[in-house]
Amino acid sequence: MTHHSRIIILSLLLSLLTGCVEWVEDDSDLKEFVTAVQAKPAGSIKPLPEFKPYHSFVYKGASMREPFVPLIPFSVSADEDEEVNAQSDNGIKPDEVRAKDYLESFAVDQLDMVGTINQKADNTLWALIRDPNSEIHRVTIGNHMGLNFGEIVSLDERKIELVEIVTNGRGGWMKRSRNLALAEQE
Repeated sequence: MTHHSRIIILSLLLSLLTGCVEWVEDDSDLKEFVTAVQAKPAGSIKPLPEFKPYHSFVYKGASMREPFVPLIPFSVSADEDEEVNAQSDNGIKPDEVRAKDYLESFAVDQLDMVGTINQKADNTLWALIRDPNSEIHRVTIGNHMGLNFGEIVSLDERKIELVEIVTNGRGGWMKRSRNLALAEQE
């Protein structure tokens, strides 16, 4: 620092100190304010509310009967057993030995139809499917997708129609139709 800048800084500090001294000498308005505040009556503070003690609850129903288990053991008569077997053996079953397509590793709800491509050479319409990894795949009639052995039976520019093979709840299988519509553009 040069000698000239030191002189400027020193003069600024002295002028600031002079301003502080003048303010300290004239503190009558401050004293009046403090006296007025102290003369006011003190306010009262409301007492804290009383809290009710917390009582814990212990569930004692664990040793009671299970509400979803029937009271009487369920038995099937011979006639009903034959009817159930006839309904469960309707000839519909998934092809377990067929090689799975990649899109069969995702639920249909996780897949989006994002468009179509028409191959003019053999007039084949392909649907474009986006998987949860945002990868695009092309499928056509006969391809499979979804977790329930879904086979594409028809498609157009707006939707894909699948036939899924699902369990019927009686040890057998049944076919179920399902559509996958073209996803709305964002």
